[in-house]
Order: sequence, then C-alpha cells, then structure tokens
Amino acid sequence: MPGKDLIHLLDNWRPKRITVVGDFMADRYVYGHAQRLSPDAPVPVLAAQRQELKPGGAANVALALRALRCEVDCLGVVGKDEMADALRGSLKQQGCDASGLLTTPDRPTTVKHNFIGLAQHRHPQKMFRVDEESRAEIPKAVTDRLLKLAERKLKKSDVLCLEDYGKGVLTEALCQGLIKLAKRMGVPVLVDPAAIEDYSKYRGATCITPNRFEAALATGRDADKADDAALIGLGRKLLRDLKLDTLVLTLDRQGLLLMRKGGKPRFVPTRAREVYDVTGAGDTVLAMLAGALANGTGWDRATELANVAAGLEVERFGAIPVDLDEILLDVLSSNHQAHGKLRTLDELVTELAAHKRQGKTVAFTNGCFDILHAGHVSYLRAAAGCGDLLVVAMNSDQSIRKLKGDDRPVNHEADRVMVLSALESVDYVVVFGQDTPKTLLRKLKPDVLVKGDEYTHDQVVGHEIVESYGGKIARVPMVKGKSTTNIIRKIGADPPRK
Repeated sequence: MPGKDLIHLLDNWRPKRITVVGDFMADRYVYGHAQRLSPDAPVPVLAAQRQELKPGGAANVALALRALRCEVDCLGVVGKDEMADALRGSLKQQGCDASGLLTTPDRPTTVKHNFIGLAQHRHPQKMFRVDEESRAEIPKAVTDRLLKLAERKLKKSDVLCLEDYGKGVLTEALCQGLIKLAKRMGVPVLVDPAAIEDYSKYRGATCITPNRFEAALATGRDADKADDAALIGLGRKLLRDLKLDTLVLTLDRQGLLLMRKGGKPRFVPTRAREVYDVTGAGDTVLAMLAGALANGTGWDRATELANVAAGLEVERFGAIPVDLDEILLDVLSSNHQAHGKLRTLDELVTELAAHKRQGKTVAFTNGCFDILHAGHVSYLRAAAGCGDLLVVAMNSDQSIRKLKGDDRPVNHEADRVMVLSALESVDYVVVFGQDTPKTLLRKLKPDVLVKGDEYTHDQVVGHEIVESYGGKIARVPMVKGKSTTNIIRKIGADPPRK
C-alpha cells in the first residue's frame, strides 16, 4: 500500500547532507495596488506598499532542502554588492552553509525584481518582472575554485544537486567536472536543467528533471503535440543520449513521468489541486528527490514524494519551501480518504505525532460502542470539541465478552468500526483487546482524555497516565436514559435479570 510506505518513510526521515551548485539569486518582490493607468503611457501604475527579498534559483533549492531537514552546502557565485550580502545572510540565517558562494566583482548578483499587484478579494497577481544579471560564462579560474570546494564538500555529502537557470555558472567544464568528481566519490548527481537546446553538458549525471517544454526543446520535439507515447519517446532519447540512469519529467497538472534505464516508464498522477503559482515547483521536485534518495528510498517512492511536494508548492504564491510535516500530513490525508479511519496502534502513533508537530491537539475516548444510539452520537460530538482530532479506542469483541458476558457484543467488531467511522466527529478508530486503554494512552499520549460525566475524576481509567505528561481530563455530559443495555432490554434481546 504506497500511502503507508510513504508514511513510514517520512516518519523515519533522517537529516542528510546535500551539496547544491548553480545559479544563486535573489527574488525581490514589490507589492502594491494598481488601480489606475499612467497618464503618459497605456500602462498600469503600481503604488508600492511593501517590499521583501527572498532567496531564489539555486538558493530556493537550498531552502527547500532545509525545510526537509537536510544540511545544505551552497556553491556558486555572487557579485560584490549589497544583494550578495543580503543573500548570504538569508541563507545563513536559515541554516545553510553559504561559505561556498564566491565573490566575482566583474558580475552582479542575479536579482529578479517582481512587481505584484494586490486586489481586494483576489490573489496577488504578478504584473511584470525586471531581471538584473549577467549570463556570461564564469572564467576557468572560478570554475577551478568551485571544483576544489566541491571536492571538499562532497566527502560529507549524500547527494549533489545542480540547479541551472542559464546564468553562466554551470558551464560544460563545471558540470562535467562535478559529475566526474561525484561519480568517483559515489555521490548521485541530480540536475534541474536550464531551458536550452543542448543538454550535453549534463552527460553522465544520475538523473535530470526537466519539464515537458524543456525536454521538448532539448530533443527538438513539439511539446504541444506530445502525447504519452511521445513523452516516453523523448524521455528514452534523453536517457540514451546523455547516458543517464533516471529521468523524472515534470508534467504540470498531469504529475510526473519516471523513466529508468532498462525499466518500464511510470506516470505518477497528481491529486487535483487549485494551481495558484507554479513558481518554485521544479526546485521543490529536485529537493524532494534529493532528500528522499539520501534517505535510502528508491526512485518510485522518491518520485511519489516529489509529486506530493510539488502539488503543495503550486497551491501557494511565490517560492515558499514546503515543510516535511506538511508533506507527511498531506500523505496522511490522502491515506485517510483512501483507507478509512481504522488504524493499528503503530500507525496511529506515527500519524498523531505528525499532527502534533503541526500544533494539533488530540482528544481520546474509549468504549464498546456496541449499538450506536443518540447518546453515543451526542457524547462523541462533545468529545470531538475537546481537541482538533478525536481518537476513539474501541473494545475488541473478545474484550467485550470478558467484560459483559458471552451474549455481547450484539454487533461484531468490523460492523462497529464501520458505524463509528461514518461519524463526522470521529477522526480515527483503533481497536484494543486489553481490559483498559492504558497501553494506548502511554503510547499515544493524547492531550485530552475524555469520559462521560457519570464518572468522577478519579474513576477515569488512565487519568494518572495522561496527567503525568501534562495532559488533561475532560468529563462531558451524557444523555440520560440512553444506553446500549437499556436498548437491548427494550427490544427483548436481553430480558431483565432477577
């Protein structure tokens, strides 16, 4: 079951070290209202209100990796200017090693000036962009310095990422030097290529991640006419011509196409999402693939995770790194929809931990829930109000027989799970066979333990466990006269005992 595989992978994620080489740049955003036209030209006037500066290009890959809890070494060039200082400072502040950004006085730090129009009740809209850059190839002396730095960094690196925006840093000499160096050290090389016609400088890399238009440009094909068969054809051409092990082709709303040397092509469809801004999606794919491979997963799972991360990225404005827990919660949500609310204890430990890291509170209650009635429904609604998520621990058939006799339960375990799962107030169901839920409480550590108000505080089983780690006990009202036993007696299934 892929969903559960991804959950296990993310729950066991470990920090890895990634080296990023490429075009480090700054994205400057100017926000304002554009409510009138200029009197001297038919263009809108942007009344600037605020500005912000964000790392962009290869720097965005570095931040995406940091959001995935990776350690990051940055190698590239910047100018001798204020933007270089701001870029280095931002990367350092967010935990990246920016010591490998070399100062080149003869070229400016690449800056994209984005002008954003704000409108009431609408998303911000990019009006136009001004680029400040040099596309001249870096000289041999700078290439040699970067290769020496890379040799030192790669000794401790798990993956090498090349992020190419065509600004002259990733020359053929540097790319081939880095690829050969990484191969010698056993470090996989992932490349997000530039939009260029010749990909020969990436020859020998482990994997490249172009979008359909970049791949079509590099193979001389027409992207608009590329159906599935044509996409597979250009993928095979790139694999063959560039001597790659793997190709991950990004297909916008269609997801990703994974192709491996000697393997069958695999389309990984994306979940339907509201696409807001595709900025940074390619950077996110590269970062997620690198982090996943560094964590020992294969290409199938790495591509599935990259697909999830890219989907989350396009739902937001601008290049905003996607946090690892956001990805885990999205996978959990998909798994929840596909596989219902029933979980094993181990599965629940993993899922609740992710929710808690995102600030969610967990309420917990337990019971037999044999014949679900109005009292149960009212009680569970009240219990759900005690936290962001409600976990219902349900006694197994065997434990109910032990507690209530051989004629119970009336409804078997699977039926009771199905009925509980249908309630909107219930988020998770877990079945336990012990006399009490104490084992579950110790492992799950819910924030709130909920029981009916017919119990006193000291009668709530497990209250001492929950309170020992700072949790709370909540006693909620019960509907008087509503119980499974009364219902059974009323219908004659359980005659009154003498």
